[in-house]
Amino acid sequence: MDLFLLAPVSGIIALVFAAYLAFRLKAKSPGTEKMAEISKLISEGAKSYLKKQYKIISVFVVIVAVLLGLVINPLTAVAFVMGAIFSGLAGNIGMRIATQSNAKTANACRSSLNDGLRTAFSSGTVMGMCVTGLGLIGILISYYLFQDTSILFGFGFGASSIALFARVGGGIYTKAADVGADLVGKVEKGIPEDDPRNPAVIADNVGDNVGDVAGMGADLFESYVASIISAMAIGLLAFGNMGLMLPLVLASVGIFSSIIGYFFVRSGRNPGSAMNKGIFVSAGIMAIVSYFVIEQMLAHISAGFGSIGIFYSMLSGLVSGILIGLISEYYTSDEYEPTHSISEASKTGAGTNIITGFAVGMESTIGPIIVIGSAILISFYFGGLYGVTIAAVGMLSTLGITLAADTYGPVADNAAGIAEMADMGPEIRRKAESLDAVGNTTAAIGKGFAIGSAALTALALFSVYTKTIGLSVIDLMNPFVIVGLFIGGLLPFIFSSITIKAVGKTAYHMVREVRRQFSSIKGIMEGKAKPNYNRCIEISTHAALKEMIIPGGIAVTVPIAVGMLLGAEALGGLLAGALLTGFLLALTMANSGGAWDNAKKYIEEGKFGGKGSDAHKASVVGDTLGDPFKDTAGPSLNILIKLVSMVALVFASLFL
Repeated sequence: MDLFLLAPVSGIIALVFAAYLAFRLKAKSPGTEKMAEISKLISEGAKSYLKKQYKIISVFVVIVAVLLGLVINPLTAVAFVMGAIFSGLAGNIGMRIATQSNAKTANACRSSLNDGLRTAFSSGTVMGMCVTGLGLIGILISYYLFQDTSILFGFGFGASSIALFARVGGGIYTKAADVGADLVGKVEKGIPEDDPRNPAVIADNVGDNVGDVAGMGADLFESYVASIISAMAIGLLAFGNMGLMLPLVLASVGIFSSIIGYFFVRSGRNPGSAMNKGIFVSAGIMAIVSYFVIEQMLAHISAGFGSIGIFYSMLSGLVSGILIGLISEYYTSDEYEPTHSISEASKTGAGTNIITGFAVGMESTIGPIIVIGSAILISFYFGGLYGVTIAAVGMLSTLGITLAADTYGPVADNAAGIAEMADMGPEIRRKAESLDAVGNTTAAIGKGFAIGSAALTALALFSVYTKTIGLSVIDLMNPFVIVGLFIGGLLPFIFSSITIKAVGKTAYHMVREVRRQFSSIKGIMEGKAKPNYNRCIEISTHAALKEMIIPGGIAVTVPIAVGMLLGAEALGGLLAGALLTGFLLALTMANSGGAWDNAKKYIEEGKFGGKGSDAHKASVVGDTLGDPFKDTAGPSLNILIKLVSMVALVFASLFL
């Protein structure tokens, strides 16, 4: 087969494989009538939220498309709309399958732990295949239509816009519900996490899907397409058509590698090891096959870096993605010392829990900085700016299976909740909870991977920006650049402040509503009366849709304003400042939040007094702070650092 045909063929195969898995999942039983009812509540709540969110986003898309058509050119506007549609479609399909698979995962645990794992992981793989398949096909269609890499950045801008609203809105939704459910249910009433008596429990489960499935899918869809587009743009300048096509072919190899890796995910006693095996197999296949692909496509290069240099660049990105995931696992898993230290600190109260957890989060930035720094130096040494962009493609090449492992988390979490709410018995709950425990770790690894890939993708976009506007250096003696640097450094802090406050405000209303229902609806605690789940869903939905608008506006307007008022070089300073502080702040918040969460779960397993102890109450407080850190503000910064670079590229002609 001609290597150029790999890209469209692999994109189609990814979608066919996703459809195959979706039909297999559809045939599975959701279990008892009660299990099906709970699953339907979660599914309808998630679909209702997404429908309302897309209505608001569609207004934004139309306004920006008109602006792009008038200020830049109509083709960029068309590409922008296409990027938004493809991104929204990937997230919507993945979330629908996830919400239909939660009860089926719990029911599969009746047969065996492996059946439960395969059901949840298959659901995640649908999302992984949809993101990579639609991303690759969307880029191919756009390039076929426009034959211009600069127009492709409009496609990336559309994907970025959807990602920002999906991540911010979904993050606010899920954490407001989670905090409200925990503070009243766990702390005040002393009932289990997924107890059906808690009015916020369904909203919490809905939030897992709109935040960690649709939100994460849109986030990594953006990284995936942005890394490929930036590599295409630099590759065309460096090596002509072969340089342009190579990132598309590498992405194709990654899709096939991910599909093969899927079949290696089978659980013995440890579901986490099973998923790691699938990821490592995919990475190994990717490394081997890509060597021959790069050698064949770039064999004509006789000077400069050579094909082997480009291969080393790709390999540095592929390895760095795995390493960042492993570092995140070390700092957030309840199997290792950092999380144990937070659990132990909880013995003396919430204050020491928070101090230790935040310190762990800050310490966790050391490893990823070394890894990303090494990847940048290696890829630049062996491949120049093109090498840096290929490293980003390499890191995201096996996204099909890494995103599957991440999406597995919320599906397993919902399954454990349904096992509790449907009273499936201690044995099934134990199996579902063991899958959920692994899901907490895969979610933390996924967040680390998403942040690392965002940093490398943003750097790749930054490289294209400097080429586009003709910048060879960023002059730190230029006061305009310094001001841009400070504004860029400030952006992630303002962005995080707004999103965390939004969670706090919404959680306040959620807590009041849950307390009201416990006090006014007689018989809830005895299980004789049913809570009003829909009211809590409405609170989270309304707040998330309202609060996501301002952060989205800031991310788009600030870089344009700086570029127009202070110039293209100052905007370069802004991109550098946002990348540096955004990367570090996102890592700190994501890892400290994950560590707080698992420190609480470590205590719940019977350590330091177990459930109901003073240490457990302190750990719940720490987890409450960690919720908006790891699931709202932290992940949202991934999109911010990529979106400001994408805006700078799309509007670059205005700043020259």
